[in-house]
Amino acid sequence: MKKVGIVGGGIIGLCSAYYLAKEGYEVAVFDESAMEDGCSYGNAGMIVPSHIIPLAQPGMIAQGMKWMFDSQSPFYVKPRLNTDLLKWGLQFYKHANKSHVERAMPALRDLSLLSKELYQDFAKENNSFFYEEKGLLMLYKTDKVEEEMYHEGKEAERLGLEVNYLSRREVEALESGTKTDVIGGVHYKSDAHLYPQKFMKFIKEELVRLKVEVHQHTTVKDFVFEGNKIAKIGTSKGTFAVDEVVLAAGSWSPLLAKKLNIGISILPGKGYSFTLKDRSQKPSIPSILCEGKVAVTPMNNDIRFGGTMEITHTGDTKINENRLRGIVTSINDFYPDMQIEMPKAEETWFGFRPCTPSGMPIITKDKKIVNLTLATGHAMMGLSLAPATGKIVTEIIAGKTTSVDTKMFQI
Repeated sequence: MKKVGIVGGGIIGLCSAYYLAKEGYEVAVFDESAMEDGCSYGNAGMIVPSHIIPLAQPGMIAQGMKWMFDSQSPFYVKPRLNTDLLKWGLQFYKHANKSHVERAMPALRDLSLLSKELYQDFAKENNSFFYEEKGLLMLYKTDKVEEEMYHEGKEAERLGLEVNYLSRREVEALESGTKTDVIGGVHYKSDAHLYPQKFMKFIKEELVRLKVEVHQHTTVKDFVFEGNKIAKIGTSKGTFAVDEVVLAAGSWSPLLAKKLNIGISILPGKGYSFTLKDRSQKPSIPSILCEGKVAVTPMNNDIRFGGTMEITHTGDTKINENRLRGIVTSINDFYPDMQIEMPKAEETWFGFRPCTPSGMPIITKDKKIVNLTLATGHAMMGLSLAPATGKIVTEIIAGKTTSVDTKMFQI
């Protein structure tokens, strides 16, 4: 039985472990944390086939420049003299064009729809993580954003997704949980959502059942090579022999890739979220508050709000209150009856989403190291794309034809 070592215990690594174990591989997962926090836990819990347009798109650089001067803006690049940042910015600029978006959209659609199917399979087995298919509402307050959302909706329809365009009254009729102050919305009926912490608990229990070794508080220090193959993974808790390796370490992937003499252009996109428990009055349908780029997700009896994208570094561990205040302001603007207050520091989660300059995840066999598979760079869509990524990683390692075309997911 072949041994697979997975570096990274977030949702991408754990879903890869699940499908590899189901395929009959002997799997070990290594993560330096307790595996109880991070983007796999604090995200908005959305499964979003609607998100077919990558971050690298026409107009994003100009918009980003405007947001740079707003302390509460939803997108921000933390300026610093750093070679990795400069290289990433140059590549982002090269990808922010119509041609790239046209090629990216069907690839993201196919990957997302595969993930949704796999989540449906999980939920049929045991829906302890509150998987629901209520779609996603893109809510807006201005004519300019309405025009943008209409255009994006038409692109999604062109690719076969079901989209409804709603007036103010139609939004109010659909969103019965609380009052909305909007001029309209776009309802993507293909989308779904779940409770991330509860899904992570579910998948960990599945890995125990499948006899996957999970090594928490274990730092990967180096890799031992035999020719062009990784023979062993050296860790703080000993050395482990492997036949295959999966690098799925999110925002920390570039640091580990350097140990393998591989260059991966990924920067962490810092985001925030907070969860209000046992709220009787709350939105009933997952939404994006478009002007503020704030995600709103009902999770059983709770409600989670999340937002901001700060391109920064993993040492940036301070909570930026202005950015958090921007999230709260947007919530109260869109949901006037809720009157949300600034969350306390201990109630605020932050994490680092791994952002590639192309806006596309990396899911591929390495070109030089023959037994290394890369599964990283999913940005804000890690949860949404995790099962499909895990399945494709398994197919790559097993030498099978992948369930979707992976041409757009190369380095």
